[in-house]
Amino acid sequence: MRTLSQVLRDTTEKFPQRNAILDPSGTTLTYKQLDSKVDQLARGMLELGVAKGDKVGLWMPNIPEWVVAYYAIARVGAVVVPMNTRYKTHEVEYILNNSEATTLFAVDAFAGIDYLTMIGEIRGNLPNLKHVIVVGQPGQHMHRFESVSERGSSFLKDGVLAEREASCDPMDNVFILYTSGTTGNPKGAMLSHHNIAKNAEQVTEVLHTEQQDVFLLAVPFFHCFGCVMGIAGAITWGAAMVPMQIFKPVDALKLVERFGISVLYGVPTMFVLELEEYRKGKADGSAYDVSTLRTGIMAGAPCPVEVMRGTMEDMHCNVSIAYGLTEASPVITMTRFDDSVARRVETVGRALSGIEVKIADEDRKPLATGEMGELACRGYNVMMGYFQMPDKTAESIDADGWLYSGDLATMDADGYVQIVGRKKDMLICGGFNVYPAEIEEYLFTHPKVQNVSVIGMPDSVMGEVAVAYIIPREGQTIDPQEIVDYCAGEIANFKVPRYVELIRELPMTQSGKIQKFRLREIAKASMDAGQMKQIRPSRTS
Repeated sequence: MRTLSQVLRDTTEKFPQRNAILDPSGTTLTYKQLDSKVDQLARGMLELGVAKGDKVGLWMPNIPEWVVAYYAIARVGAVVVPMNTRYKTHEVEYILNNSEATTLFAVDAFAGIDYLTMIGEIRGNLPNLKHVIVVGQPGQHMHRFESVSERGSSFLKDGVLAEREASCDPMDNVFILYTSGTTGNPKGAMLSHHNIAKNAEQVTEVLHTEQQDVFLLAVPFFHCFGCVMGIAGAITWGAAMVPMQIFKPVDALKLVERFGISVLYGVPTMFVLELEEYRKGKADGSAYDVSTLRTGIMAGAPCPVEVMRGTMEDMHCNVSIAYGLTEASPVITMTRFDDSVARRVETVGRALSGIEVKIADEDRKPLATGEMGELACRGYNVMMGYFQMPDKTAESIDADGWLYSGDLATMDADGYVQIVGRKKDMLICGGFNVYPAEIEEYLFTHPKVQNVSVIGMPDSVMGEVAVAYIIPREGQTIDPQEIVDYCAGEIANFKVPRYVELIRELPMTQSGKIQKFRLREIAKASMDAGQMKQIRPSRTS
């Protein structure tokens, strides 16, 4: 077992001059340079007083500084708290307060979002937050990222960093990744160094990763897909990473051509758009050179069979389908290169080594082969628990160590898993998990909304989008556009409903529970009849 810092140290020793990061902006870091920058920042954090076990927010897009901060935090024995770059003020406040973060790494602005103003608005409500370290121009009482690293260069007390690093154990908590709950309050899944290091190694081993590989990472670093399967996976083998801040299919294909990308990661939405763009270029004689593509991972949402086939046959990218969840560090099952085409396009593969999988009934008892039930797993990859939520942890992990996913699945006699649906009401929009209760909770604050229920419906590009069914308050008239605009800029853009339907009453059970399956039936009938119209925000979120 190794800590994340040990993994980087080992790779640096093996491949000091190999490229670690190839940033499209022109920045290139070898493994020796990356490790040195991690050392400098780690010493700077020690000089600031960051203690072992301190929670450190990481609120930045896919830039080299994210990787440096990630490993520096791990090196000093602190805990990384990755944060979605599209979070709004109240979401940021909740995460930092709940995690008791003492330090925050952030950019000054990204994608039109003024991070410093948002931090200024909530800092008075964050009693634990001592330091804000900014890439870019810092605000009042904040540190420049470079300044902290410079402080680390001069903080050379013998053995201080080495002593701290040596005190870290592979079983220590190193990540708290927040995943939304059906109650609307995000839960912090605690992952250890070993959880992440082992899963990253196994996932990339399935891909036959070598030091010559070049990963294109357009999946966000704040997500397990980016920080575990991507960053940690590449570093395990000494491969290079090309970070992409904002995904655009044209730009992605250009980067494949420019850097000789061999490993391509993405949610199905990304592959859909890349495939369309590639085919378009091929048709008009301006095809992108993707001949260096070797493999990759498609995960984060159900994958359409035709997209998988197209990626493999048209782009000659021998991708693997991966399935998992944050609480499982994250990957549970993967398809392999020697699997039949049918299994690779119709299943999510079989369990990784050291992970057990079972399909359970409502009483959590194992079901026979081929029967549908809830997928559960047990092994080294199961999270340490939810931060400060022992009751929620006990709901998800039983006394025998089985983690229950909430996903409905079947498993054949050879251990291949097919995901059938979701036990809970979560929808996946563009690869992001979206829980209806979060959106409902916010919509209930609208003065004209009496009741609301949110469901997910299929979307050809995003995979799924949110549909809000609303009962207006008596005497009130609601324009669907105002509901969308009410959400835009206040909740993350992937959570904003694309459809708003006004309804007199919601279908209920006799016990008063909303029957969401009935709403899905109603929505499908309306969509099939062409009666539902997508609504976009009239202002930028």
